[in-house]
Amino acid sequence: MTMNGFSAWSSEISPVFSQWILHDWSDDDCAKVLKNCHKALPEKGKVVVVDAILPMATETSPYARHAFHLDLLMMAYAPGGKERTEQEFRELGHAAGFAGGVQPICCVDGVWVIEFYK
Repeated sequence: MTMNGFSAWSSEISPVFSQWILHDWSDDDCAKVLKNCHKALPEKGKVVVVDAILPMATETSPYARHAFHLDLLMMAYAPGGKERTEQEFRELGHAAGFAGGVQPICCVDGVWVIEFYK
């Protein structure tokens, strides 16, 4: 089932899975998407996000270079889009009501699985 993240959903679903979506949007638009996800989740639900995480400090590892390259692409092709640091993902989760926290779970080739807990 395909759903628009900007529209409220009528039924409880969990987990909500989002791959390469949040980096396309501004912080305000991401907050809207995540708030709608939050509303659709049952009491102990979660959102699973697959996205790059920018390092907090400048790094030259292949994974960091990949994330910075994606960030440049988002700036060029997606108005408001950007890659985010772990702290920025936490702030988005908090703003959307995810009181259970935001936790990076694992990383494969520089791509992270991040869980947002209701």
